[in-house]
Amino acid sequence: MDVNELYQQVILDHYKNPRNFGELEPHNHSAEGHNPLCGDHIDIYLQINNDIITDIKFKGDGCAISKSSASIMTTLLKGKPVQFARELFNKFHDVVTSDTNTLIDEESLGKLAVFAGVREFPARVKCASLAWHTMTTALDDSTEKFVTTE
Repeated sequence: MDVNELYQQVILDHYKNPRNFGELEPHNHSAEGHNPLCGDHIDIYLQINNDIITDIKFKGDGCAISKSSASIMTTLLKGKPVQFARELFNKFHDVVTSDTNTLIDEESLGKLAVFAGVREFPARVKCASLAWHTMTTALDDSTEKFVTTE
């Protein structure tokens, strides 16, 4: 099995069996995100205590890339410091928006390496990054809904 097949399997698994799916009660941070180009919609819920994301969940409707990205994101951030979440967002964003000729350090990315392929499809970058942008909106306690732009 080649790497692309493995990545597709990981994305499909998280799409069909999303981790941390549902509304989180109680939560002390939340945000809503929307991608009007494809209709993806997501809500992110965080419980943060002493600068640690003690719990995180999401709900919403979206394509396989959007939903699997949210699922993987929640598994990586639960139990981690807020600063780690911000750093991981930057690392993720750098990968999905990098030039297709840029070499990706798959070992340091871990599960996030599955999304390196979306950079070949610019419209899909918004799908993959919606949950991540929405999560940072929640961390910032913004009352604005995050909406992808063209």
